[in-house]
Amino acid sequence: MRRFTDIAPPPLAATYPPRNPGQALDPQWLNGVQVDEPAIAAEAAEIEASCADAGPHHAAWLIRAIQCMDLTTLSGDDTPARVQALCETARAPLPADLAEKYGAGGLTVGAVCVYHAMIPAALAALEGSDIPVAVVSAGFPAGLSSPRARVIEVEDSVAAGAKEIDIVVPRYLALSGDWGALYDDIRALRMACGDAHLKCILSVGELGDLTTVARAALTAMMAGADVVKTSTGKEATNATLPTALAMLDTIQAYHQATGLRIGFKPAGGISTARAALPYMAATHARLGPEWLQPTLFRFGASSLLKDIRATLAAS
Repeated sequence: MRRFTDIAPPPLAATYPPRNPGQALDPQWLNGVQVDEPAIAAEAAEIEASCADAGPHHAAWLIRAIQCMDLTTLSGDDTPARVQALCETARAPLPADLAEKYGAGGLTVGAVCVYHAMIPAALAALEGSDIPVAVVSAGFPAGLSSPRARVIEVEDSVAAGAKEIDIVVPRYLALSGDWGALYDDIRALRMACGDAHLKCILSVGELGDLTTVARAALTAMMAGADVVKTSTGKEATNATLPTALAMLDTIQAYHQATGLRIGFKPAGGISTARAALPYMAATHARLGPEWLQPTLFRFGASSLLKDIRATLAAS
């Protein structure tokens, strides 16, 4: 396989793709989804190998990774001051000398992701920028609140000014194969989002196998998810490259069937530049360069930026 960083990133796009309106649940399509886990594992190893050495566009891809970050703080001791500092970093993620060195003036991250209580602080700190506020919702991280409470939480965050809503699915519905109930749950949250984009967290480390991951992702897309996300970052196992490939295959199939582009967000445990690049390479291989935009690809990141800064400084 060609070294990933021999390829240049595509030009930056500024606008979101059309919203995903969703469709009726299609049990026949769902039941036909089967993931060949050994084949996925072999391909994941090849993609990892394609990112082992730095090519001529290594720095450019790291800059793109910054542009595609949901810079995140999701701690119980978050304060408005911490969120303000995070937003200042979001507006200028590289020190001035590195930004000048790499021609990255005006660089920002893709979004800032916080809890509902921190929306006012984030909005105030990002005023005048184009950086959206994303909010975790719907009983994050377990997803076990009552259906009514989950909908109200989403509605409240949208009313408070969040432009992106990261909801978490009730894993027990996927684990028991109750796709109709999972569809209804996500569909209600999609309706509660209004104009805000719905990012659906599958918590792949708790779904057992890749076929369940792929069926959960397809159910979320049918229900109207604009983005499917691997993990909350709170599970014992978060994003892995095989689960990413299973989700990307499902995004590709949905695109072929509907013409709609669904976004992908790997999150949880991706804390180094070396760990991040294979997810970009996998997306490039499965969906093409046009998907590697802040409007269609995001990293859920809290510590990744620090390592990218160090890598760029050492280059």
